[in-house]
Amino acid sequence: MSNRKLWKAAAKYQQQHQRGVPWWAIGLMVAGAVLVAMVLIGGNNNSTPANYVPEVKGEPAVKVDKEKVDLGNVKLGQTVSVSFDVSNVGDQPLRFNEAPYVEVVEGC
Repeated sequence: MSNRKLWKAAAKYQQQHQRGVPWWAIGLMVAGAVLVAMVLIGGNNNSTPANYVPEVKGEPAVKVDKEKVDLGNVKLGQTVSVSFDVSNVGDQPLRFNEAPYVEVVEGC
């Protein structure tokens, strides 16, 4: 076989077996770029107001707007509701290790 025929055969083989980048790889690259852009744009989303001054520094602290609530006499089967505003007045994140609970005292 001559060199010319070898080059033609090699070129034909390369054309037949040459593959481009798969469509899913391009989609994955685009999705990754969009995700990185979303993180960079929305990454500075701090819900604490700029003028917030913590009451406690160096640790979290819980503040509840009502310590006690007197509902008076409530008949059996009657539904009552109370809401509490619970907030973190410290400068560190507040995390509960156990689920918070409310103690109901009868006859007081």
